[in-house]
Amino acid sequence: MTQTIIDELINLLGKESVLTDEEDLFCYSYDATPDIPNEVPDLVLLPKSTEQVAGIVKIAARNKIPVYTRGAGTNLSGGSVPLKKGILLSMLDMNKIIEIDRENLTATAEAGVVIQSLVDAVDPYGLLYPPDPGTVQTATMGGSVAEGSGGLRGLKYGTTKDYVMGIKAVLADGSIVNYGGKNVKNVSGFDMKSIFVGSEGMLGVITEVLVKLIPKPESRQSFMVMYRDLDKAANTIREIISNKIIPATMEILDNITIRAVEENKKIGLPVDVEAILLIEVDGIKEAVDKEAKKVKEVCLQCGADSIVAAEDDSKRDEIWAARRGALPSLVRMKPTTILEDATVPRSKIPEMIRAVREIAGKYNVMIGTFGHAGDGNLHPTILTDERNREEMDRVHGAITEIFDKALSLGGTLSGEHGIGIAKASFMPHQFSAAELDLMKKLKKAFDPDDILNPGKFL
Repeated sequence: MTQTIIDELINLLGKESVLTDEEDLFCYSYDATPDIPNEVPDLVLLPKSTEQVAGIVKIAARNKIPVYTRGAGTNLSGGSVPLKKGILLSMLDMNKIIEIDRENLTATAEAGVVIQSLVDAVDPYGLLYPPDPGTVQTATMGGSVAEGSGGLRGLKYGTTKDYVMGIKAVLADGSIVNYGGKNVKNVSGFDMKSIFVGSEGMLGVITEVLVKLIPKPESRQSFMVMYRDLDKAANTIREIISNKIIPATMEILDNITIRAVEENKKIGLPVDVEAILLIEVDGIKEAVDKEAKKVKEVCLQCGADSIVAAEDDSKRDEIWAARRGALPSLVRMKPTTILEDATVPRSKIPEMIRAVREIAGKYNVMIGTFGHAGDGNLHPTILTDERNREEMDRVHGAITEIFDKALSLGGTLSGEHGIGIAKASFMPHQFSAAELDLMKKLKKAFDPDDILNPGKFL
């Protein structure tokens, strides 16, 4: 990149928002995804407004410079890795909550707002922003929309895509667009805002998001249910749903994950059980009491060994600390942690859990499984060492079989992590040539020179 272009960007943003030091640049060459290619960007820019983003993209478009947009870098698909160098556009300085509209139950936030910050900001008004990814305390609004992230409350409340009402974005030519709005009903033209959800920065740079809020549930009950038989735990998930109960959250931890969490957190988990289900029901108190009773009955009928109910918020926090601690605890066990998110229809969860266990044995690899079992989104977490190439060959074989099994059950390659680099080669496993070609045509229409996040899943 020429000094003339760098000077032009410094003039636009100010010197403090243009990073060129080699050590700084290296920090932006990777995200939270292991065992993928990485590249150091030519420079990192930290814009503070949509107008500055538009100015950056215009300069990039004129000079055919790749632009990679990045939030907090917690994504797990290599989506923000700058494969073709160029500009790394960090959105962390665009971190203002622009509006909380109590009358229309909406909030407007810049792309760099941390999700937990928005949740905390709307809480005093008795409101809730339900999307709840595992990295809620660090992940950003823009990143979660670009990746189409899910979370622990996805079973009852849905995922990020269900809450996006409006998008402000900068297109590949530097023009600024606004799609959607506060109207509950809006079918004027194509649903353009939704095209940006899960687009992984390939169609435009998201700068602001308008999201729907809901009233905060007045009551909730949480349980930790222990099983000595993993199959019984898996069958419980299916039975709870078939009894027409939709918990706010229903998570599963297998024995490997339980042991990792207990060793790390020391919160009193029983390490001799094969699985733990973490379940929460919420809503109006009378309905919660009725659903909680039924959930306990179903768990016992399906072979649960014991049930621990949270008596207060402190105990509830302890229960959910186990789930929040799953990935950080597994990460400590081996040098390399590969977290997948194979997703299947809810009725196929027992079969998918059994398949993961069989695949781990077949390839002689350690896989800890946890995840959002109630909505079919499992996280088989492979614990390995990427320096051991023979073991990595087995790991790659296991990953391929996990994806193929999920697809054979009517599932998908990704429920919430996106495709990025990590799963790009598997796209033809799920989509036909015609289906992929239409995606490529859409990308070409939005970004004819392929400057926005080039080198990813298309």
